[in-house]
Amino acid sequence: MADDKTVETTGLLGWVDKRFPLTKLYKEHMSEYYAPKNFNFWYFFGSLAMLVLVIQIVSGIFLVMNYKPDAELAFASVEYIMREVPGGWFIRYMHSTGASMFFVVVYLHMLRGLFYGSYRKPRELVWIFGVAIFLCLMAEAFLGYLLPWGQMSYWGAQVIVNLFAAIPFVGPELAIWIRGDYVVSDATLNRFFALHVVAIPLVLIGLVVAHLIALHEVGSNNPDGVEIKQGPKDAKGRPLDGIPFHPYYSVHDIVGVAGFMIVFAAILFFAPEMGGYFLEFNNFIPADSMKTPPHIAPVWYFTPFYSMLRATTDDFTWLLAGASVLAAIVFLIKGLPGKMRIIVPAILIAVAIALKVFDAKFWGVVAMGGTVVILFFLPWLDHSPVKSIRYRPTWHKVLYAIFIVNFLMLGYLGTQPPSDLYNLLSQVGTVIYLAFFFLMPVWSRLGTFKPVPERVTFRAH
Repeated sequence: MADDKTVETTGLLGWVDKRFPLTKLYKEHMSEYYAPKNFNFWYFFGSLAMLVLVIQIVSGIFLVMNYKPDAELAFASVEYIMREVPGGWFIRYMHSTGASMFFVVVYLHMLRGLFYGSYRKPRELVWIFGVAIFLCLMAEAFLGYLLPWGQMSYWGAQVIVNLFAAIPFVGPELAIWIRGDYVVSDATLNRFFALHVVAIPLVLIGLVVAHLIALHEVGSNNPDGVEIKQGPKDAKGRPLDGIPFHPYYSVHDIVGVAGFMIVFAAILFFAPEMGGYFLEFNNFIPADSMKTPPHIAPVWYFTPFYSMLRATTDDFTWLLAGASVLAAIVFLIKGLPGKMRIIVPAILIAVAIALKVFDAKFWGVVAMGGTVVILFFLPWLDHSPVKSIRYRPTWHKVLYAIFIVNFLMLGYLGTQPPSDLYNLLSQVGTVIYLAFFFLMPVWSRLGTFKPVPERVTFRAH
């Protein structure tokens, strides 16, 4: 009987392997890629994100077959898909529900990384690619949101694009360049369609591939934050705390896929609009440039950041400027070592001046963008001696809980019409969100940490 090597190098597979490293790639990334054996529920969401990406690409292709990127025909073409194309309603709802489910999965995937320190050395680049994927998803969702050409599509795009006009010096010209016109029009629809269907998906797929390559180069993290590559190995150099991704985790993930598909199908068939959170009711009305909806708000996955944008008012910038001056005075009186005694107060005074030189709208855009960009720097903000939340002080877990509740509160506030109370809550929430990250170099190293085991803790199910 021929050995495995002979089998692999003969026949059709052998012919392919001599011309393309199919078997080599399969071994490196599946059958001989050793993942920690203590993965839990939180590790479903990486594979689920891949699944939803495929759903979005496939459903998007079928939608494009009948969609017309024309301001006169776009809304009617969506109605045609919904009413006349066989199975069109199913494809359209699959795509719209898939967009929301994509963000559900990605938010939970990023939350797991936050819990277990998956952004820490040596996975900094894995995390950076992941945040870049998140930014691409936000751009892709925003661009696609305009395409149905309903009331919320039109006015939502009008509001978001106008934010670029707040950028000093180049803002107004930049907004015109993005729209392709002085207002959101047919030119805007065409360029958003091209970016949504071709440009951003290509970048997104490239980043996903880079994310996976970087992950498989350094190995997966685990709930204990223990590096299995640095642990004990068998005679063949395989980590004793790892198991092959295939067949163990490829089969394991089927459980997550089955659970996800049940939830996905339930929403798709019974509540595709999800009470107006997944598809706003105003978006079933054709776009009318002469009639502004009473309350314009983005889809739910943008609302936490939209809350931070609305929270940045003139009063709020005055408060921040005053706090910066007060902090500068405190540092001057108390004193800091060396050159920092002058540098830190000088920076704070410069921030206070900048807060009043530029208007609140500009700082709202900075706050909204900065709350996402700051995620790129997370690997260097966290100075904790341990990676996983399992071995951190209990009050660290309380901080994470406050951060999560605060993020959900900001998301809810972003869906509501503005009011004095909601604006105050949004301002408090914005401060909490930013303080969580900006103060992380301090609080992440404080407290009594539990000893981290030398090997992963595992109990067979």
